[in-house]
Amino acid sequence: MGRIGQSALLGSAIAILCATAAPLFASEASWRSNDSASERPAKIQQTAYGFDRGDRIASRILATHNAERERLRLPRLKWNLHLEREASHWAQSLGRRGVLEHADGSNRNGTGENLWMGTAGAWNVETMVGMFLDERKHYRHGAFPDVSRTGNWADVGHYTQIVWRDTREVGCAMVTTRGNDVLVCRYWPAGNVWGARAF
Repeated sequence: MGRIGQSALLGSAIAILCATAAPLFASEASWRSNDSASERPAKIQQTAYGFDRGDRIASRILATHNAERERLRLPRLKWNLHLEREASHWAQSLGRRGVLEHADGSNRNGTGENLWMGTAGAWNVETMVGMFLDERKHYRHGAFPDVSRTGNWADVGHYTQIVWRDTREVGCAMVTTRGNDVLVCRYWPAGNVWGARAF
């Protein structure tokens, strides 16, 4: 179950971020492929947006991630279609249920996850990812979970996932439902590993 990490109010537009559900221990950060996720048809109207490497929105999401990684001289992330598909399945599930919560470990296959939700159409993808990156103001370099000036790692969990040195791939998807856009990004290998440093 995720925790509300931050909220922002801009006119009538509201955005909520959900901090990474739980830190991983080094032994848990292993890939387990599971393409057999099946979902029941949605009972509410929603529009899902999967992105592929040729899609302009995917390129913008990737560029926003990589700008911060380049600033820190970290390797660039690559877009991963498998992660995008997994993110899409979870975004659709969240949309159907009208909640913002992290997938449990059995549904994340050892990947990291960042979640964002806000008023439909009020935010561009650079702003969505930018809200994750804004957590940098609370970041302090240390071994996870001792990475936040506030004393709460969840205040920087999105940021540390994006800049985690060992993370190499990302895939994101978005769903619009119930008046909200929901963005799900999955990362491989997962960051926020207990006892390790982000970079």
